[in-house]
Amino acid sequence: MSGIHPDLSAARFTPNISFGPLTSRILRGARPKPVTPEPGVTVREISVPGPEGAPEVTLRVFSPDRLESAVPAMIWIHGGGHIIGNPEQDDAANIAFVRELGIVVAAVRYRLGAEQPAPASVEDAYAGLKGLVARAEELQINPAKIAIGGASAGGGIAAGLALLAHDRGEVQPAFQLLVYPMLDDRTVVRTDHDTSKVRVWTVKSNRYGWTTYLGQEPGSSGVSPYAAPARREDLAGLPPTWIGVGSLDLFQDEDVEYARRLREVGVPCELQVVEGAFHGFDALYSKKDVSVKFWQEQARALRLALLS
Repeated sequence: MSGIHPDLSAARFTPNISFGPLTSRILRGARPKPVTPEPGVTVREISVPGPEGAPEVTLRVFSPDRLESAVPAMIWIHGGGHIIGNPEQDDAANIAFVRELGIVVAAVRYRLGAEQPAPASVEDAYAGLKGLVARAEELQINPAKIAIGGASAGGGIAAGLALLAHDRGEVQPAFQLLVYPMLDDRTVVRTDHDTSKVRVWTVKSNRYGWTTYLGQEPGSSGVSPYAAPARREDLAGLPPTWIGVGSLDLFQDEDVEYARRLREVGVPCELQVVEGAFHGFDALYSKKDVSVKFWQEQARALRLALLS
């Protein structure tokens, strides 16, 4: 593993804290304050039908003001290791995507693994995607140009959503944007993995997050690929993909391998590995140049996929 990026050097003095039942329960009760967009972007919350037998799914929808025609969209899935998080934590980035690209961004409020084990979160995301397509005319969205994206656990859910959408054949995402995605529960049981320089999301947190989400031991048999997309044997037919991860991220190996496998079956996949960056670096140090450039690469990828 490489040394820490100079822009992120302050993280050397930040201790790693692992998540467990108590810390995650406390953090679930702490909701970030929603960001009120400045003129040019509007935000509203809509509800769409949930999975069969489950509650409605809420989407936090950010749109450019005064749209004159249908525009592309992205459904966004927040991170939090399947144990914490909510859509409001990504308000600033989602507003920035709307301003920069002129697209609509709809952030899904899904059930966490702590509330309902897999596949609830992926099914909620799928219901959100279908609901977005069903209301495309009202929201002035081009249903043929919808990307799916997410960070960390949300990136893993987004990858699972791409698999689910492919298999059901009802809606077809145009692109997937996977930001240091949580793809493989088997990383928990690896014994050959150098984790000495891993920061923020630790080995212990990973075990707790996956165990909570799966409702069974990570690495055991019978884990659905919709929950752990790296378990999927055939990745052919998935939408073009962008994957970004840091070299000090616990998920680096599984993300790089997923990109390799996508390319192997002919799925266009751009991979960006940020040297010296750790999990969630862009959220913790959002103003640093390395984080700004990381976000700009995501915006560039979405522009090429949705607007070219």
